[in-house]
Amino acid sequence: MKGQTVMPETSRRGLLFGTAAVSAGALLTACTSNEPKKTESAANSAPADDKPGKAVTIGFAGPQADHGWLNAINVNAKSRAETYSDVTLEITEGSNDTAAQIGQVKTLINKKVDVLVILPADGKALTQVGLEAMKAGIPVVNLDRIFASPQAYRCWVGGDNYGMGLNAGHYIGEQLKDKPNAKVVELAGIDNLELTKQRSQGFADALKNYSNIKLVARQAADFTVESGQAKMAQLLQAQKQFDALWNHDDDQGVGALRAIKQAGRDEFIMVGGAGAKSAMDAIKADNSVIKATVLYPPTMAASAIDLARALGQSKGVSGLSEMEIPTSLTLYSAVVTKDNIDQYLPTGFN
Repeated sequence: MKGQTVMPETSRRGLLFGTAAVSAGALLTACTSNEPKKTESAANSAPADDKPGKAVTIGFAGPQADHGWLNAINVNAKSRAETYSDVTLEITEGSNDTAAQIGQVKTLINKKVDVLVILPADGKALTQVGLEAMKAGIPVVNLDRIFASPQAYRCWVGGDNYGMGLNAGHYIGEQLKDKPNAKVVELAGIDNLELTKQRSQGFADALKNYSNIKLVARQAADFTVESGQAKMAQLLQAQKQFDALWNHDDDQGVGALRAIKQAGRDEFIMVGGAGAKSAMDAIKADNSVIKATVLYPPTMAASAIDLARALGQSKGVSGLSEMEIPTSLTLYSAVVTKDNIDQYLPTGFN
């Protein structure tokens, strides 16, 4: 996202993509506690590392895994916690219902976990329970969908929706910069979501750098295979020829590719979004229209576990002189192509 955005939708699709193919934990392997250290200098503040330290219990309240990216969030959190012998993960049953998730977080607070990691179904609605945790002395790592108050979390980590669109637009622009009167179409996500608006805005802003390229059509889908297939079929019927397609989401991209194959069209290149394994496999095979995907990395959940562990151990950030971690960390939306696919393929999600 271009900045930190409150996303109040409570449905499954409202939860989608609120969200560095390599975990940012490789760079941010630690955080400090909420209370500044009184006597240690930055030079003497030991950063967290992979060596066992103080035992930390992390409460994780994540989403219902009814979408590839959402499932990958949960998998990344669990897998990362398992790499630490000093971490115990108390994980709730994922829920997209705000009342249920509030209850789950309250249960974790009552269990007196050391740190909380919360990906809220509704950032605004869960702000109060975030405040409760912070007031109880339990630091909160707010994952992707941001709370309405900065007092409700110690640090935020999430993706860059505007950056997704910007990088997709620049990639397509560079591929078509020498083609006169190039035509581009866009298969967006759900239009009433702020994240969709941010992705489209970034895409539009990038294309402004290429005077020869025009966005000739746009359809909004629903982040599902079925919607991707139906909306792509409409685009193909309406546009008899174009040069590039940007699809906001790799799950709906599965359906889009079906429609493209059924129509027998291959005169254009396709760029996906999020980083699903299916998209990466197709890019590596290089036997279809999809040539790239722009990441919205679910590895942010692994990074959140790294941050939570270090918060619980009152450690510093490796590689930085600061004694305290930043209040926010926006991950980069890398463009994955056949040239760098082997680097990013292990992060692809099902």
